Formats: sequence, C-alpha cells, structure tokens
Amino acid sequence: MKIVKRDGHIVDYDPSKIEKAINKANVEVKPRERATDEEIQEIINYIEELNKKRILVEDIQDIIEEKLMEFDKYQLAKKYITYRYTRELVRKANTTDQTIKELIEGESEYWNNENSNKNATVVTTQRDYLAGITSTDITRRFLLPEEVVKAHDEGIIHFHDADYFAQNALHNCELINLEDMLQNGTVINGVMIEKPHRFITAATIATQIILAVTSSSYGGATVSITHLAPFVRASYEKYYKKYKARKLDDKTCEEYAKEDTRKEVADGVQTFNYQVNSMTNTNGQAPFLSVFMYLGETEEYKEEVAMIIEEFLKQRIVGFKNRKGVYITPAFPKLLYVLEEDNIEQNSKYFYLTKLAAECTAKRMVPDYISEKVMKELKKNEKGEGDCYPCMGCRSFLTPDRAMSVGNIANAGNYVEGKGKYYGRFNQGVVTINLPDVALSSKKDKDKFWKIFDERLELCHKALQIRHKRLSNVTSDVAPILWQDGALARLQPGESIHELLHHGYSTISLGYAGLYECVKYMTGSSHTDNGEGKEFGLEVMQKLNDKCKEWKEAEDIDYSVYGTPIESTTYKFAKCLKERFGTVEGVTDRKYITNSYHVPVFEEIDAFTKLKLESEFQKLSPGGAISYIETPNLQNNLDVILQVINFIYDNIMYAELNTKSDYCQKCGYTGEIQIDDNLEWFCPNCGNTDHNTLNVARRTCGYIGTNFWNKGRTQEIKERVLHIDNKDA
Repeated sequence: MKIVKRDGHIVDYDPSKIEKAINKANVEVKPRERATDEEIQEIINYIEELNKKRILVEDIQDIIEEKLMEFDKYQLAKKYITYRYTRELVRKANTTDQTIKELIEGESEYWNNENSNKNATVVTTQRDYLAGITSTDITRRFLLPEEVVKAHDEGIIHFHDADYFAQNALHNCELINLEDMLQNGTVINGVMIEKPHRFITAATIATQIILAVTSSSYGGATVSITHLAPFVRASYEKYYKKYKARKLDDKTCEEYAKEDTRKEVADGVQTFNYQVNSMTNTNGQAPFLSVFMYLGETEEYKEEVAMIIEEFLKQRIVGFKNRKGVYITPAFPKLLYVLEEDNIEQNSKYFYLTKLAAECTAKRMVPDYISEKVMKELKKNEKGEGDCYPCMGCRSFLTPDRAMSVGNIANAGNYVEGKGKYYGRFNQGVVTINLPDVALSSKKDKDKFWKIFDERLELCHKALQIRHKRLSNVTSDVAPILWQDGALARLQPGESIHELLHHGYSTISLGYAGLYECVKYMTGSSHTDNGEGKEFGLEVMQKLNDKCKEWKEAEDIDYSVYGTPIESTTYKFAKCLKERFGTVEGVTDRKYITNSYHVPVFEEIDAFTKLKLESEFQKLSPGGAISYIETPNLQNNLDVILQVINFIYDNIMYAELNTKSDYCQKCGYTGEIQIDDNLEWFCPNCGNTDHNTLNVARRTCGYIGTNFWNKGRTQEIKERVLHIDNKDA
C-alpha cells in the first residue's frame, strides 16, 4: 500500500507511524483513557484490510479518529485531533527550514543540480536560491489553489519558476529593445545614459543594460547585433576625421580608419564577452543571453553587421580561458545565426561567415541556426508577410499576427508605423503538461485519454491565468529599466503594464513534455514511425494549439504552445510517473522523459531524417521549440556541417548541432569526458571524477550547461546516440 502525503509525494505504508502517533496522544491522557496495544493493532489491521493500493494520509487520520471514538476513547480522540491540528499548523507555518538547511550544507541533490549554469555552493547563487525557497513556500501556501499545487507535486503539470512567482513583478524572458535604449538613451540605477558615439562604448553600455534587465526578470534575454552596427560606422567616421585632420589623402584615411575600426570592433566584442561572462545578476548567474546575428535585418548597416558577426564567431572559436588558463567552451552568450540567401550558397557574398559559423559549431557547439526561408513561411504577420526575428532566450518565440495593428502601446522611441515590432516584447510565464501522465492515466482508452487531456489542459489554463493576473497588478515603477527606460517600454511612472499583457504584445506559454512516451504508450510505436504513432503525435500537438487558440480568442491573451526546455523537471516527471504507475517498459523505465516533441535520444536515426521529421512537429510548437542532432568531433570534417546547415535552411526553422568540448584539468585531456554506469562523470585518460577539475559542456535543453546535471538529465546525456558518423573524417 502507498500513502499519498499532503504535498503529493507518495511513500510506502509504514504501520509503525500509526502506532507512534497514537502513543504520542496516549501520554497526554490518564491511563484508563489510553488505547491498548491490542486496540492500536486493531486499527492498523482495519486500515490494512481495506486493501487499498493508495490512500491519502488524511483518510488514515480520519479512520484513527473514528476508531478511537468506537473504543470510547473520547479524551484520547480529542488529544489526537489536537495533535493532528497542531502538526497541520506547524506545517503551514514554515515549510522551508529543512530545505534551507540542506541547501546551505550542500546536502540537497535537487539544489546542487537544479540548474546546469548555476553553482549552488557560491554565495550569490545561494542568495538567489534562499529567496527562491521562500518564494516557492509563499507561492504554494498563499498564491496557488490547492488543486494546482497538488497536480504540480504529483508531476501531472509543472508550474514553472515558483521560486520567482511571489514577486508579482517578474516575467519570464524578453527581446531587449537595445536600439531604442542606445539611440534614445536610457537610465540605469537612476543614472542617465546618453547615446554613445563609439562602438566600444555602445558594447559596454549594452552589457550594463543586459545585466540590469536580466536582474529584473528570469529566463532568457536576447539582443541583436544589428542594434550595435550603427556605432561601428560612427567609430569609422571618427577615425576617418582624425586622419583627415592630419592632411592625409582620402585613400590613406580610409585604409587607416578601417584598420582602427576593425581593432575597435575586436576590442568591443571582447569587452562584451568578458562582461557577459564575468558579471553575476541577481539570479546568481551570468546573464542567460542570446545574441542574434541576421544580415537581412538591415540594408543600411549590413557591412557593419557582417563585421561584428565575424568577430563574435572568431572569438568564440578561440573560447574563454578557465582559471587554469586553458581555453574552454563557455555557456553564454548563445549565438543565433540566421541562414539566408546572402550567406547559404558557396558563391554568395557572405558565405565566408557561414563557413566560419560551421568551424565555430565544430569547436564550440554554437551558433544555433535559424532558417530565414522556413521562418518566413511559418511566421506570418497580419498582412500575410513572413517575418524573421529572434527567440527570447533559448527557444521562446513570439507570434507575429498582431505585430503591426497593436500600435505603439509601449511608447517605444524607435516605433515605425506599419512595421512589425518584436523588440520590447516578452513572455509572461510557463505551465507544462506531462503528456505521459495523461496517457498512463487513460489505460490506453482513447476516449478516456482525450477526456483526461481536456481536464489537464484546463488545469494548465487555470494556472496560466493565475500567472497572468499576478502580472496584471504590476506598474512601471517596479522595474524602471524594463517599463520606463526602454528595454520593454517607455511608460509613465505609476502606469500599469496591463495593456502590454494583451493584444498580442506578449505571450504566455502552454508547455508540454514527453510526447514520445505518450505516443509510445498509446500506440505501441514511436511518433517517428510515419504511421499510427506519428499521426497520434500530430493529433496531440494540434489539440494543444486548438486550446491555445480558444483561450486566446476568449481573453485577448496570446497563449502559445511551447516545447518546454525541462532541465531538472525531466527527472521529476520521470520519478512521479514511476511512483504513480510503476515500471512500464519504454515509458517509465528511465530516469528521464523526453523533451517536447524530440525523437528520443536513444533511438537510432540519421541527422537528416530526424530534422525533417521534427520540422513537422516544430510547426505545431509556435511558442518555442528547437531541434538538434548529436555529432562526433567534426573539426576536420566541416563539409558535413555545411551539408547539415544547408539542410536546415531548406527544411526546419530552428536547429543546432551538439558536438563535444571537454577538458580535464588534472591531466590535460581534451577529448570527451565520459559517464559511467553509476551516472558519474570521469576522465577516460586519468580517471578523474572531481567535478571541480572537469570542464564539461553539454547542450541541455537548447542551451549549453557547464555545471553538471541531476541523475535524470545525466542518464539522458549518456544515452544520446550519434546522428552522424564520422568514418571518412
């Protein structure tokens, strides 16, 4: 028999706990009022004879009270009721002490591996986690209805980022309107920052903006290189005037000015990279930043954009030095490289950048690739025109349908009438449905599956409405950098952000996880079978979209289907499924479930088939998704990477290649750090297992992690198969 505790966790039945609880009440009454050992055993026997597979702890306590009354132990029953009530008050008064103790003492597996880009032992991260534990406690006890908390605890849904939810000012991720802030000035910590006049100054100010913005939100942020490009030209003009003042001829002035400008761009990009990776925001980590690199975003400054892209790629290929002075792969910033007509063909003008991107991918796992061609087919604005724009952070995409008609409700200084506006937009938060749980709960009955699916979706909807309402109370004063000084808006002091939560200006995400396990259980096949499995998987995805459309039309809120990057939740969901349903082959027999619509990591499939198949599912995940392929070391086989890049351009909107880039500080080994059968990382050259002296970088859920992972995610990484061989390399 299993006991369902108040927090939703399921534990084994233990009769000694019943005996202990009654005896605690026994000592509070006179001997003649006490329950005898025989009576206690009778109560235990009665509970066991119910033959329940699962029983709520509250039901057991009700039975104890009733039985004590039957034995005429009224005073004892009263003491037991008092004891039970007191225990309930203690639980409600403070549920955080043990969690905080485990965090501080480094005993918590959860907090030590909660985020692969956070080190739980350092004080800045602990400060964030301590605040998060308090926020989660407040969220659970006061802000969420019991049914949402229970569903979250049981792994039926996941209410993301409860550790930030108590602060009603925080949203999930954003596209920073860097252009407006640099061109029209901004304010940081009460200090006016005027328009810069050089690239290196603009790059420095950009990092200060990024730090301030990411300290006022959680999740990822994205900036565009295009917004820095005008300052490259400003630097060039400054240098040209300097040499012209020295009476040099035009050709010499131009030559020297270009040379100085290139040097400044190199210095500026280096400053940007150093700043982003050395700064710690209030979330206890370096800013979770993506940098968008799109030549087609501007015609006027295309050459300057190309120059900046080239420098970012070159510096990333080199890598960043660790404390031992060895160049390693950094986690951030993510680089988002757009494939377009000007750079995809070998004879195209900017193909040299794509070749450089391929080299960077082989060495450092970035950039990620966005196909302008496919994106413009999928992301149509209200005029029916295709748009190409970046994701917020690692994968969250805005929907473009009202990017024009919504108007300048943010009062942005760079608003252009009739042109789609994306920078300044943001996401309100995420709630994820556990698809395998729906399937297992239905016991393979399709009618029952769709009924449970509808019920669970409405539960997610209720939780998402709570997220939305929490943000609805926010005024611009709570985060001036966001709402008053240009990052997201230029509202007046005291003005509500309410309008920015509606009219398609921001999204709110219905996440989903475990499509493979869901389909596998219901059909017996993978969703990659091009048959019943795939058909059922697409039907599930369409249902998610239909629901979002229904909610959106009713509430004027942009609900959107989102392929959740569940880093630690993949482990939690797997554990909950096993507790609820036992071991089901191919569904609950691993320590993880599959992210979003992805082909399971252990399934043998070639790169091109995988990307083509996943593109069909990516279309049905408009709020955010990314696909990837696993590769061996391809540093000596760039032609293969270029083939994949070309395939991405023609077939899928957003994809990446997972290479390996590790280092052992003890022996200097630079090959792949391995995982043993106990899911421990080790250097195959010297056997080193010390995480502090192993530099490991792995793509986790669309972004790179460098601080190791929980057992579920580690098993998933271990079981990844290669989608490309390297026999000819």
